[in-house]
Amino acid sequence: MVRPNHLNGAGRLFGGALMQWLDEAAGTVAMRHAHCNVITASVDNLRFIRGAYNGEIIVIIGKVTYVGRTSMEVRLDTYVEHLENGMRQPINRAYFTMVAMDENDQPRTVPRLILETESDRADWEAAEKRREMRMRRKEEGF
Repeated sequence: MVRPNHLNGAGRLFGGALMQWLDEAAGTVAMRHAHCNVITASVDNLRFIRGAYNGEIIVIIGKVTYVGRTSMEVRLDTYVEHLENGMRQPINRAYFTMVAMDENDQPRTVPRLILETESDRADWEAAEKRREMRMRRKEEGF
C-alpha cells in the first residue's frame, strides 16, 4: 500500500520507492527459479505508465522470461488494485537482469526455463531481442 512516506513532492508514489520494490520482487522471483542468492545486473525498459497515490494498493507480478547460463530476465508488471471491484490498472512494466551467485559470490549456472505455452515462447523471443540490445550496449561501453 502506498503510504505518505512513499510520496514525492507532487503527491504521487516516488519512482525510487517503486524501483526498490521492483528490485526486491525481481530478486525474489529469480531466487525462486535459481534456488540461490542473486544480484541485480541491469534494469531495462523501466516504463512509468501512470502514477499511484496515497492509500492505493500496489500489486507486483513477476515472471522469469529468459535464462542464460548464469543470468535470468525477470519481467515485472505493476498494478494499482481497486478495492471496490478488484480491477487492476497497470502503472509500470520493467525488465530486470538477475545473476545467480554461489556461496563464494561467483556466478553459477541456473536451471533452464520450461516454455509451456505460446505466451512463454513469445516472452522468450522478446527477451532474446532485449538481451541482444543489452549486449550491443555493453560492447559500446554503456
